[in-house]
Amino acid sequence: MPVFSADLHIHTVLSPCGDLDMSPVNIVKRAKELQLDIIGITDHNSTRHCPLIQQLAAKEGIFVLCGAEVTTLEEAHCLCFMPDLERLDKLQSYLDLYLMDFMNDVNKFGYQVQVDEEETIVYEEPKLLIQSINRNINQVEEFTHSLGGLFIPAHINRPAFSLISQLGFIPDDLNYDALEIYRMTDENFCNTYNYRKDTTLIRNSDAHQLNRIGAERNFFNIEELNFQEIKLALLKQQGRFVK
Repeated sequence: MPVFSADLHIHTVLSPCGDLDMSPVNIVKRAKELQLDIIGITDHNSTRHCPLIQQLAAKEGIFVLCGAEVTTLEEAHCLCFMPDLERLDKLQSYLDLYLMDFMNDVNKFGYQVQVDEEETIVYEEPKLLIQSINRNINQVEEFTHSLGGLFIPAHINRPAFSLISQLGFIPDDLNYDALEIYRMTDENFCNTYNYRKDTTLIRNSDAHQLNRIGAERNFFNIEELNFQEIKLALLKQQGRFVK
């Protein structure tokens, strides 16, 4: 079975904490240089750069998981990916509806801009994207799965903005497709926290700078590059898996 290299947690210039050189063109160029086959685009509470990056990456044979890093009411970060652009639009509408009315201060938090292929600014998000949306983690999970999406709690044991930092535990009733563990996780993690033992654990770069892309990778053993095959691998079904 073919093996594909993946980094599923990459931010663009749209995230206020993302470097200004994290444009769609630069991200795809860097992913190609690193021979990544799959990239996940996960700006904070926004999906607006996903369609262009998907379009550019397809020309290079790179598959893009389109989604967002959603900050729940508990201030826990979760990666939410959609199977197609129609459902991605529904995720964006959901985020627009529930993102709270706290405006961005460029001097404090940074720019939140969407750019085109020529790196011309086409939109600037007025609301602060790194704040919480007005929905708890179970509500975000249920909405994501109602659209056939993938729900992956992010860097769950990081000291901030994670399930464990915010809740102190991994909820038994939370329906996740995989868990992203912090890149500095040691071998004691598996013995410390209660999670389903058939769960796929992944590490990603959480890149906010070009030189971080691909710093952590996952290797998908799948038949071809598409959303359904990636989902099967994360769920360890039909012989697909992630190493």
